[in-house]
Amino acid sequence: LQNWTILDKIIIPTKNPDKKFIFGKGNFEALTEKIKKLPHVTAVFLNVERISSVTKKELEDAWGVKVFDRYTVVLHIFRCNARTKEAKLQIALAEIPLLRSNLKTEVSHLDQQRGGSRYIMGSGETFMETQNRLLREKELKIRNALEKLRRKRSLLRTQRRKREFPIISVMGYTNCGKTTLIKALTGEAGIQPRNQLFATLDITAHAGYLPSRMAVIYVDTIGFLSDLPHNLVESFSATLEEVAYSDLIVHVRDITHPETILQKASVLSVLKNLDLPSHLLESMIEVHNKVDLIESYEPTEENALAISALHGRGLEELKEEIEKKILKATGKKILTITVNLQGPQLSWLYKESTVQEVDVMPDDGTARVKVIISNSAFGRYRNLFPNSKFFVP
Repeated sequence: LQNWTILDKIIIPTKNPDKKFIFGKGNFEALTEKIKKLPHVTAVFLNVERISSVTKKELEDAWGVKVFDRYTVVLHIFRCNARTKEAKLQIALAEIPLLRSNLKTEVSHLDQQRGGSRYIMGSGETFMETQNRLLREKELKIRNALEKLRRKRSLLRTQRRKREFPIISVMGYTNCGKTTLIKALTGEAGIQPRNQLFATLDITAHAGYLPSRMAVIYVDTIGFLSDLPHNLVESFSATLEEVAYSDLIVHVRDITHPETILQKASVLSVLKNLDLPSHLLESMIEVHNKVDLIESYEPTEENALAISALHGRGLEELKEEIEKKILKATGKKILTITVNLQGPQLSWLYKESTVQEVDVMPDDGTARVKVIISNSAFGRYRNLFPNSKFFVP
């Protein structure tokens, strides 16, 4: 996070985070003393998933600074990186439980201060009831807007399917180099990778070509995080639904990270919970990125590919591996077809398949055309041109 600096850290045991006080008396006093001795401290981050609003208020009163838990910090990181309408809506949805819990604290605080009537201008609704109703209405609006976007995404997916572009989902722990890899594979100058957590909060699609000149779509996904707070998992797993419709998953790992093995386990556990088709998990390509930072690195895992997305090392081998897996997953064929240059076959093949080479035979007015073609397109071709000859190279 920009403008956030860690001044000090301490590891102390916590009681049950649901209890009013997280720490035992002795630890609480030691921590309070430590905070008071650091004049520049403006906030304290407790690495627990959620603290209750009552605990938060008590601690803030005792320490005189803001107190954050894992939920609020991750939410803040998300908020700083949201670019698209969908990401902003997902964050707004994830904020609702926080607003509800803050509301309870505010109301009890107001009640202690003023007493008297709790009803608003004779409406028959208490302040609490009015605020809760407004939050419910807000949540419903957000969910409806997200559903609209989900339907739109589904429509776009159907159009992509019709055009038969293979889809490759690039996944991995946050800041492992997914966006840099997609930029290297597609050559798309507009992609701007950033060296930070959750730089990509939205699913974005980018067109690229494999060695055989087959057009594919690379999908850049949100980064993973271990122990992501529960409500946030719910909000953001919706953005991962796209993965189930891909033809191949490329799992990118930052091999220089000291916890790379734990990160791999974290990613695989989320993928298993997404109920993906088994063939997607079995055909997954594992990529060890940032090998330029380790001298003479060799992967110990079987079938893992070592690359440097930043320096382009190992990218050709990766593209070849992707092509091999995509041909298998999509059932596309590489064929050489003899066409009559007087007829419509060549223009049909350009339109419905990926033409790789055209070898013209001027003597008899024919050409040998090497193509990548899907099963359905090849079936249509044979129906239209039953006398055409073809062979597998």
